[in-house]
Amino acid sequence: MPRPFIFGQVFPRRLLSTTASRMASASNTPMEDIMREKLTNAFQPSTLIIRNDSHLHAHHAPMRGSTSKETHFHVTITSPEFQSKMQPVRHRMVYALLKEEMSQEGGIHALQLKTKTPDEEEREKERKAQA
Repeated sequence: MPRPFIFGQVFPRRLLSTTASRMASASNTPMEDIMREKLTNAFQPSTLIIRNDSHLHAHHAPMRGSTSKETHFHVTITSPEFQSKMQPVRHRMVYALLKEEMSQEGGIHALQLKTKTPDEEEREKERKAQA
């Protein structure tokens, strides 16, 4: 399998081949675990919050018959890797990294992203402190 090329970065092959082995593990949150590992290894985030919102969407028609409890996620990630990149580019970076998990049956169905640089996160904290 060729290594993916993403906006000038090459991610190690091991990041892309962890899904099968992790999904077979005894974890109660195997998809979240895979996401956390991939995002951490690729972006070295100072902040990484992964919230599983699947329970809020279990009644939706596309989710009927799905046995997965990990289909809908909200991710907040702060990384210097996002410096000088617009939001759409940042999101494409994350989507490309999680492509395998998003394409598999019972995998990620919806992914809401909040991507920030450390400077943006600091400014946000300052604004909240002044409010």
